[in-house]
Amino acid sequence: MAHQKDRSLIAVIGDEDTVTGLLLAGVGHVDSKQKPNFIVVDAKTTLSTLEDAFIEFTKRKDIGIILINQHVADDIRSLVDEYHQAFPTVLEIPSKDHPYDPAKDSVLKRVQKLFGDDQR
Repeated sequence: MAHQKDRSLIAVIGDEDTVTGLLLAGVGHVDSKQKPNFIVVDAKTTLSTLEDAFIEFTKRKDIGIILINQHVADDIRSLVDEYHQAFPTVLEIPSKDHPYDPAKDSVLKRVQKLFGDDQR
């Protein structure tokens, strides 16, 4: 069983601008099996590729946080909403071309359930 201290990486699933910015900030990593901790999603990215990347990142023991553009998370919303593990934590972030919508955020939805839907 991996401990939280072993989860030292941030994974990124997003558009080219988001991934590039985060890679320039230093989050990029390629492990010994040549598996990167990021995926650039564009119009050519298949749904199965996106789903596989999300599932792979959630199973990796070296990842503590998964950052995913909210518009990309919408494409695999059922997977994102069904994921309830504490680690790695999945955080939905905005992109340059798609503003953040708190009504779609899976983490915020869970928090609202805990405190009641009338708490806004």
